[in-house]
Amino acid sequence: MEQEGRPLTCLEGVRVLDLSQFEAGPACTEALAWLGAEVVKVENPKGGDPGRVILGRPGGPSFYFLIFNANKKSLAIDLKSAAGKKIVLDLAREADVLVENFAPGAIERLGLGYDVVSQANPGIVYAQVKGFGDGSPFESNLAFDMIAQAVGGVMSISGEPDGRPIKPGPTLGDTGTGMLLAVSILGALYEKKTSGKGQRVQIAMQDAMLQYIRLAFAAQALRGGPVPRAGDRSISGGNPPCGIYPCRGGGPNDYVYVYTSRANPEHWKRLLGVLGRADLVGDDRLGDPKSRERHEAEIDAMVAEWTRRHDKHTAMRILGDAGIPAGAVLDTKELAEDASFVQRGILQTVAHSSSEAFAMPSWPVRHNGATAAVTPAPALGQHTGEVLERWLGLSARDIADLEQDRVIQRHPSGDERGTPQKT
Repeated sequence: MEQEGRPLTCLEGVRVLDLSQFEAGPACTEALAWLGAEVVKVENPKGGDPGRVILGRPGGPSFYFLIFNANKKSLAIDLKSAAGKKIVLDLAREADVLVENFAPGAIERLGLGYDVVSQANPGIVYAQVKGFGDGSPFESNLAFDMIAQAVGGVMSISGEPDGRPIKPGPTLGDTGTGMLLAVSILGALYEKKTSGKGQRVQIAMQDAMLQYIRLAFAAQALRGGPVPRAGDRSISGGNPPCGIYPCRGGGPNDYVYVYTSRANPEHWKRLLGVLGRADLVGDDRLGDPKSRERHEAEIDAMVAEWTRRHDKHTAMRILGDAGIPAGAVLDTKELAEDASFVQRGILQTVAHSSSEAFAMPSWPVRHNGATAAVTPAPALGQHTGEVLERWLGLSARDIADLEQDRVIQRHPSGDERGTPQKT
């Protein structure tokens, strides 16, 4: 039975003014929205978030935008106009959190820097994502996900030992940074409960990457550095078998990862049983991880001979049933078509007004057994009238006049509060 997500109320009553774009900032604010905050995305009336044109079909919506902006509201307003800036500053007075990830210096040039906003609202949590941190020799440089992964050490430890650095598939520089920022925003909000004061929360994408390669720093502390690339092995050191082995089928992802923990000698013994090599239990040459490391090629050949006789799903099931850590290499299509993710609410089907329904990953944490409900990302300006009415108390006439003066823009379909469109 398909599990429906339910709206979470962890952050009910928290207002977030989201001036961020692309992925790092939007991933952060989307997490806050899934947790129940009211997130208002401030967008340029002429096209909105630049992410709205990424990964979209001609004339259709951007799946990139839909993925990173679920559960939010859209306010389309011209920040280059004096009236637009005043409105956003007024909204900041009513907000608990402001998030931005513009290029270095851009938010200050707009007149919405921390000094200005915090003076207007001393209780605000003012959160910023930049490529490089204050004091870095590169603090004025631009950065995207792949730049962060390069300068943050991630690429240096990714790839085959004798190959060049590679960029891992996950967007650690973007979403990875956004998740760390979300955690600190929650911490700042919690502190505010007792202090009554807001604070400035800043994160650099380069700095964030060090958080995700802490194991490499542990290895370097023991052995010295730089830490070499380890391919499909752990950078903490060899412990064969520990890697990806080919399975029946021969496709690009027909592999299974097999691992035997150094902390549990039973894994190796169980594996020998599955491989039909119980005769090697107690063999001094293979009795401990260090010994097995000296015979890695022999062990890999023995495991691969067995895995090639099974498809990856069967191999994972047999090994898992025997109490051996193992995982089939699943591709995105297999994951999207796995009904269990839908049944558990991890993948939720979202119907958007401008696109066919599609399955997108939801917030993966369960709260009292349920996942967060996903609502579609907003159309540009969809909630302009609602936000200005509810947050600032503007009348329908006020809103219509702002629209007439092209300070704001509303979506042609109107917004959820039903504020009338001017004709």
